[in-house]
Parts: sequence; structure tokens; C-alpha cells
Amino acid sequence: MSENLRQDHFKVSGKEKKEGDHYLPGRGAQFNTRNRFNKEEMTREHAEAVDDWEAGNSPTQYLEQEAKTIVNKVDSPDVGMMYSMNPYAGCEHGCIYCYARNVHEYWGYSAGLDFEKKIIVKKNAPQLLRKFLMNPKWNCIPIMLSGNTDCYQPAEQIYRLTRHMLEICNEFNQPVGILTKNSWILKDKDILQEMARKNIVSAMVSITSFNEDLRRLMEPRTTTARQKLKVIKELSASGVRMGVMMGPMIPGLNDHEMQRIMKEARDNGATFTAYTFIRLNGSVKLLFHDWIYKNFPDRADKVWHMVEQSHDGKVNDSRWGVRMRGEGNIAQIISQQYKKYGNLYGMNAEEWELDTTQFMRPGQQTSLF
Repeated sequence: MSENLRQDHFKVSGKEKKEGDHYLPGRGAQFNTRNRFNKEEMTREHAEAVDDWEAGNSPTQYLEQEAKTIVNKVDSPDVGMMYSMNPYAGCEHGCIYCYARNVHEYWGYSAGLDFEKKIIVKKNAPQLLRKFLMNPKWNCIPIMLSGNTDCYQPAEQIYRLTRHMLEICNEFNQPVGILTKNSWILKDKDILQEMARKNIVSAMVSITSFNEDLRRLMEPRTTTARQKLKVIKELSASGVRMGVMMGPMIPGLNDHEMQRIMKEARDNGATFTAYTFIRLNGSVKLLFHDWIYKNFPDRADKVWHMVEQSHDGKVNDSRWGVRMRGEGNIAQIISQQYKKYGNLYGMNAEEWELDTTQFMRPGQQTSLF
């Protein structure tokens, strides 16, 4: 498969577009989809439309809010977590495939450009976490940071909410799992190392491609794959249990890179892995369709149809147990590769879990357990 990406011309609805005519550099989405909860909203859902009110590639806005809660119970049975906390809503990384885009509609915004440019900052997240952990009804269970959007996205460089939340978790001995695409996590190596000594933290770094042309288009504001490997190496050397998330795997784009991602992650200290298969729910379907046909006109039809073949003729699969893995020949091949290379590189070989027995509220003399 050729990895030469055609970025100088884009094909939209049968028309050739030169780069710069309508394409916003540094953004995954190229327009705002309609918010299904807002019946009177104006949006641009066709790239060839011209709207004077469209803001274009305006700067990112940080919208500070006082949240009511920060720890959420996860009802989905196939995501591998029971509780999550997200100090930010929306994500400047701009990953075109991100399922969390749809959640932004609940805040009154679009899943498209708004998701990348209007970042909700839950300024009281650390205080809410402390209040939550002080509740005597809390029976310590690991909590996932970045269950929805990346806790180390660029906003963290300003607000440091993730840092403060980790400090609170360390104080309570509350176990935490982390998933990120950003090397900013290294700024917290000191506290992560301290938590690792108590076996109350593990982290996963998401790597989808070593092809920089592809990454810049698909995940425009994430760090490079090489930098992500550096994160895995440096944190694993500090004692933090590190893993690699390979997701989503997209047939015809990055599925052929699974072996290399797993091997290089292993060589840099990762000991466990996970992957997801591409699914395009809600507005993400419209955004991804626009993106793939603009950036990969030579293979867009093929990629789109392979995704459909893997989700019962649709791209927006919501079935528990199937949506994250897909079905059919293509999804099965990817699944087989995952198992094969996992065994080859000794991934997921150890029985391991975060320690919940050390949890203790401040002022408490003995463990709750």
C-alpha cells in the first residue's frame, strides 16, 4: 500500500479543490455539523457552500465552567472501565474519528470544529474529586482519566487540572488509569513515579500511525509517534506500568501498521496493549466522510466500504460487544493480527491490576479494608 498522501489536491463531490480553498490546516474537522439538540442552529454541512457567518479557522477558546460532578459511572460494558473523570470537554487534538465529538452536542456545541475550538474547562474539577473521594459511600475502584477527551491536551499546559487531580489521588491512594496522545504527561513524571511505587497508576499512550503525513491529517494536534514512544520509554523506566492503545484501526489507512506499533511499543517498555476498530457514530459519520474524500480521493471509496462491511452494512455501529471490534472478514483479520503479534511480543502476559487496598481518606489512621 502506498503511503504517499495526496495533500495538494482534494476531491469533494466530484470537484477538484486546491489546498487552502476550503481546507483548514491544523484541524481535523472542516466544518460544524448540526447539533441534533438545537433545532434552530445554522451550520455548514456541505464543503462547497459559502457562509459569511462561518468563523473559519479561528483560535481555540477556553470556556471556564463550574462543573457539578467530575467522576462518572461508565455504563458501557465494553470499554474496560467502570468510572471515568474528564477535566476538559472537547479536545484540541482534533482527531477526526473521535467518538467523543458527539458528546459536545450535549453542551450546546457542534461535534465538528466546535469540538476542537471550544474547550470547556472544568475549573473546579480537583475540588469536586476531593469531595467525591471523601464520601464514605465510595468503595475504592480504579478511575480512568481521559475516558472521554484527553486530559493532557493543550489546555492542561495552562490549567494543570490533571496534575492537581493526580495529586489528590496520590494523597488518597486512589488508583488511576490514564490514556493520552500527548507528551505533556512527562511533566507529571515525578508524581506518576511516586504513585507507581504504590501500584496505584498505569498509563496507555495512543499510537495510530508512524506515517507523519497521515497523523498530521488524522490527528492534527497530537504529538508524533516517535515522541509517544519516548513517553513510553521514559515513564516505564521510572517504574510506571505502560501500555499502547492502537485505535482506531482503519482498514486501508493504518491497519497494516499494527505489528510495527506493537513491536516498537514493546521495545520501549510497554507491557500491555488494546485496540479498537473504527466506528462512525452520529455526527462523526459526516465529518469522517468529508475528511476521507478530501484527503484520500484515491482510496476513499474503498476505505468507506470496508468500514461498512465490518459493521453490518453501516458505519455507525452501536451494538455492545461488536461496535469496538467490528465483524466480518476484515475485522476478523485485524483481530487475528492483534492476538498473533501480542503473543509474539509477549504483551498482556502478566496478571496485574491496580491496588485498591491502600485507599485512605486524610486523617484516617488505618485502611478502609
